[in-house]
Amino acid sequence: MGNALVDIMIPIESDNILDLLALPKGSMQLVDRDRSNAILLALKDYRKTHSAGGSAANTIHGLAMLGAHTGYIGVVGEDELGGFFVRDLIQAGVDPHMIHSRQETGRAIALVTPDSERTFATFLGAAIELSAEHLGMQNTDIKMPSAKSGLFSGYSYFHIEGYLVQNHELIRRAVELAKLNGLIVSLDLASYNVVEANREFLQEIIEKYVDIVFANEEEALAFTGHPPEKAVHEISKFVEIAIVKTGRQGSMVKTASEYCEIGVIPVQTIDTTGAGDLYASGFLYGHSIGLPLQKCGEIGALLAGNVIECMGSKMDQDRWNKMLLEIQHA
Repeated sequence: MGNALVDIMIPIESDNILDLLALPKGSMQLVDRDRSNAILLALKDYRKTHSAGGSAANTIHGLAMLGAHTGYIGVVGEDELGGFFVRDLIQAGVDPHMIHSRQETGRAIALVTPDSERTFATFLGAAIELSAEHLGMQNTDIKMPSAKSGLFSGYSYFHIEGYLVQNHELIRRAVELAKLNGLIVSLDLASYNVVEANREFLQEIIEKYVDIVFANEEEALAFTGHPPEKAVHEISKFVEIAIVKTGRQGSMVKTASEYCEIGVIPVQTIDTTGAGDLYASGFLYGHSIGLPLQKCGEIGALLAGNVIECMGSKMDQDRWNKMLLEIQHA
C-alpha cells in the first residue's frame, strides 16, 4: 500500500537548473499542481521517461517481476497518468486494488544530476485521498469475523511505505486488518523527515504490529538517535527483522539471534532512484521462499545494484532474466 505516483525522470546537465527552479539538491519537495506544471513547462525541451512509481509500488513491482503473487492498494485519477500507472502494474503481474478519484493522478518529477543525485518535486494529487475507509472496515468492526477477508485475503505479507505514516488512522486500520488476516507486516521508513514528525506513532505501531523494518541510515538515526550499527540493534528489539541500509557500504540485518552484514555488487551508477525499494523487493522475495537472512540480503543487494545502473526505478526484461538466473544458481 502506498502513494500511487507516476515518476517523471528528467536528466539535467548541472545543479544550476535546480537553483533556477529553487529546488534544494537531493531533497523531496511537496509541490502543488501549479508548481508541478511550471517545473514541467520550464523543462519542456528535456528528455523525459515515465514509470509507475511511489516507494511501495516500486517494491511490489519488483516482487512481481521475481514471480511473486502481488497486489497493490492506492488511489489514482481517472486520467492518462492514472491509466498508465494501472497498466504498468498489470504488465508486471501485480493485481491492482485501486481507488479512482476525480483528482489528477499524483506525479513525482525527479531531476537527476550528472552525479546521479535525485531531486524530487512531488505533487501527490489523488494519492493523498487514500483513507482508512477504503480498506473496507470501520474501527468498530475490526474484531468481527467478516474482517478476515477483503483486500488482505490471499496474501502472506503486507508492505507499507513510510510516506503514508502521516495518516495515522489509515496506517492503524491497515496493520490491524493485516494482522487479523495473519499477514507478516513490512514497513519501509522511507523518509527521515516523516520519521522525525511521527516518531511516537511509529514507535507504537512498530512495537505492536510490524515484523520487518527497512531503514536507511538517516531514517534509522531519526528513529533511534543512533548511527547505523547501533540503530539496527535498537530496532531489532521491537521487530522480528531489522534492516539498515548504508548505501555503498551495504546493509545490516539483525534479528534477536542473528546478525548479518551484506555487501554491494560492483556497478556503474546512473541513477539511484528505487535502490532502497528494490532492495526490499529482493529481501522480501528471499524471505517469502524461506531463504537464510544472508541470502535475502544478497538478493536485495543484487536488485538494488542493478536498478541504479538504469534511469528510473524500472529495469528491462533482459536484466530481470539475468538476475533470476543468478538468484536460482546462488
